[in-house]
Amino acid sequence: MFMDFPDDFHYVLALQECVVLGMADGYAQATRNAAFVNLHSAAGVGHAMGNIFTAFRNRTPLVITAGQQARSILPFDPFLGSAQAPELPKPYVKWSVEPARAEDVPLAIARAYYIAMTPPCGPVLVSVPSDDWDVKTLPVDAREVSRYLRPEPGLLAKIGDALDAARTPAIVVGASVDRDGAWSEAIQLAERHNARVYVAPMSGRCSFPEDHPLWAGFLPAMRDRIVAQLSGHDLVFALGAPAFTYHVERKGPHLPHGSKLVQLTEDPQVAAWAPTGTSVVGSIRLGLLDLLDRSAPPPRPAPAPHVRPVRLPEPLPADRLPVAWVLQTLNEVRPRDSIIVEEAPSARPIMHAHLPIFESETFYTMCSGGLGWGLPAAAGVAMGKPGRRVIALVGDGSAMYAIQALWSAAQLALPVAVVILKNRRYAALHEFARIFGYRPDEPVPGTELPDLDFVGLAAAQGVRGLRVERADQLRPALEQALQSAEPMLIEVEVA
Repeated sequence: MFMDFPDDFHYVLALQECVVLGMADGYAQATRNAAFVNLHSAAGVGHAMGNIFTAFRNRTPLVITAGQQARSILPFDPFLGSAQAPELPKPYVKWSVEPARAEDVPLAIARAYYIAMTPPCGPVLVSVPSDDWDVKTLPVDAREVSRYLRPEPGLLAKIGDALDAARTPAIVVGASVDRDGAWSEAIQLAERHNARVYVAPMSGRCSFPEDHPLWAGFLPAMRDRIVAQLSGHDLVFALGAPAFTYHVERKGPHLPHGSKLVQLTEDPQVAAWAPTGTSVVGSIRLGLLDLLDRSAPPPRPAPAPHVRPVRLPEPLPADRLPVAWVLQTLNEVRPRDSIIVEEAPSARPIMHAHLPIFESETFYTMCSGGLGWGLPAAAGVAMGKPGRRVIALVGDGSAMYAIQALWSAAQLALPVAVVILKNRRYAALHEFARIFGYRPDEPVPGTELPDLDFVGLAAAQGVRGLRVERADQLRPALEQALQSAEPMLIEVEVA
């Protein structure tokens, strides 16, 4: 593949396949275009599968090429051959193929790009035998393919009628609002209807400003608690979001008594499994534009504003640092338009309260729940948005899945401030264990993470690091990292 490699191509090296997938995911989301990813054969695709799964859940367009042994020795089960290369990444790719002839590889890659970019976007894979690169082929013409489908007008009108007739409508926004560039339109629709706006469970993007008077908070991934939080709303509009993503088994209805559900989604599969209501499939932004083109409804009173958390006092010098205070301090020192890339599962509910997001395309996390994405994704976002300040907010357990991303960030001199929340355990598992009957003080086997030195790990890969153990050290360290022109890591010892 590297023979006569074009001068205008930039090849970005990562030290492990899951890292390069995470970097490509962040880059593709930041640039709103498919990233091209090259992997080794079967074992390499296997290493990347965790973040291929995450890219699929994130709806991130990626064109993945995987190496394959030479065609002439494939019948003999060669070393590092992939016996069923197109089957290996399924079902978490939109399409995968090993072309029948070397001459078909360029057309397969072109087709893969169009499939990756067609909503709902996602990763695709083309397996390329090594000797195919030497075969002369005909050029493939560049084409324009429509990426957006306008929602069906009659069904969309039913959503509009339901919104107009509702007494207390609620809008539940998901990641697709921000992915589809519909941030401003979502705000306009909420303001037109004076509707409370909730964030869907496990959303990978911020799709509504958290300082807006209509913002109402985050829905948990539990059926009964969603119903309780939406109580009092006679209409729920799932906008660019599943209805709903659950993480913990619960019984009972999906909606409060007397409430109806309507949904606008770009994904026909999401529409198909919605448990109730009217679902419309199509572009979020185009659908919102059509809804906003309707006559304005009768005015209704604005709902009461969401209760904001109080500001926390600085801990005493001898105290371990509370995560909430750390995130509050980070929020106070960071630029308003800085980009947060998060993978700290145990801290996410606290982050929702103390690290608000205000602008479009300034928050990214994984929709899959799989670890090993956040650190490399932050590097990819920094590549895709040069000149912007990127903050990787990562737990100590999460960081160890893809710590090699620090090397790539150092080699590319990316201005990423890496904040490691070091609680010395897989804390999310401790929280989850309580649901299954563990007492708060009862130890959970196999979850402790002692003796990790992230400053040392960073230094070994060319990244400068600081360790924060006291409250008076935090703000200066964060300010230094946010002003650095190169990557810098802050290891924060938290309670």
